[in-house]
Amino acid sequence: MKLRASLVLVCAAALFAAGASATGTTHAVRIEGMKFIPERLEVAPGDTVVWTNKDFLPHSVTASEARVESGDLAPNKSWRFIARKKGEMPYICRLHPVMKGVLVVK
Repeated sequence: MKLRASLVLVCAAALFAAGASATGTTHAVRIEGMKFIPERLEVAPGDTVVWTNKDFLPHSVTASEARVESGDLAPNKSWRFIARKKGEMPYICRLHPVMKGVLVVK
């Protein structure tokens, strides 16, 4: 009985470790002062990027070529994106096109 319980624990630990590494790292981009901070972010495939609007106006994360669109992010709202395809993904705020950023997936 103890051996069986030990095997279950070892298997569960192995599954947890495999799942943890498969999910990647989470990166934060702050939207504040009419800027994306940082404006350029390098991530690995499988990583998650979370944009959080800390401004008093709504903003978006829009990458037309990559067909990525967050929709309008109200103040204090966030949007998550999992980077899958390698390359550079330039993006803007659709509501304020002077705001620009680049996500680089290496």
